[in-house]
Amino acid sequence: MTDRRLLKSNGRVAHVSLEGVVKADRFTEGTWHQVNVTTAAILATPQGPREREILTGDSFCVLDREDRFVFGFSGRDGYCGWLFADLLRDLRTATHRVSAARSFRKATPDIKAWEPAMPLSYGARVEVVDEGPRWSTILVQDEPNAEGFREYAVPTAHLAPLDAQATDPVAEAAKLLGTPYVWGGNSSFGIDCSGLVQMAYEMCGVPIPADSDQQMSAGEAATDYRPGDLVFWKGHVAMVADADRFIHANAGAMAVSYEGIGATIRRIEEQGEGPVLAHRRVTA
Repeated sequence: MTDRRLLKSNGRVAHVSLEGVVKADRFTEGTWHQVNVTTAAILATPQGPREREILTGDSFCVLDREDRFVFGFSGRDGYCGWLFADLLRDLRTATHRVSAARSFRKATPDIKAWEPAMPLSYGARVEVVDEGPRWSTILVQDEPNAEGFREYAVPTAHLAPLDAQATDPVAEAAKLLGTPYVWGGNSSFGIDCSGLVQMAYEMCGVPIPADSDQQMSAGEAATDYRPGDLVFWKGHVAMVADADRFIHANAGAMAVSYEGIGATIRRIEEQGEGPVLAHRRVTA
């Protein structure tokens, strides 16, 4: 295995699954943690650049530490890199995820109360300890100690149990129409082309890799356009929305948008970014 994004080793410390496969000073099982902020960037090195993001409640296995950064891999898809250590807390058992495009948590279930509200992205994972008709109570570890656990309120309508899967990846992608394009983004506050595709399929219970070049191995080759198909260029992926349009996070609109299939293919080729490289059909 040579793809650094999936190699659970930084040369100094490696995961025990790689013992006898790679050279390292130390092999470890690592320790599992979870993100307690809206998003946390996964970096190629402690100095960057950013490559992907993980969300509230996502798990991260820490293998090594360097100053204020930790090296490890995401529990969602095994993506490896460095994370700012202060963004992690103890691993908890999530019960629900945010199924609305965007949500929030606040200290009291009072929509008119003045108090800080922390944004929660579509796809964020939370631990519900009490579910009511209007508000659900979640448990969050704000501080890295036993006294740091707090209860917060989240609108129940914004949540779905982890085992409640959507069925239409196009409909899931459409929830994020207008979301700003952000390189390496994986949230409904900023997302890129492969992040949108991964999230839409993940919400339907279909795991696929994080980056567009990795996603080209998903599913099987296709020729006719069907909703949910993935079409690839060098460094870009779009999802077929219907017979005439793609839905994709793109730097042209700087947002998640619909764009005509023919118009997209012409625009990308005229920009000098080449022809379509692959057309894949992903099924459950």
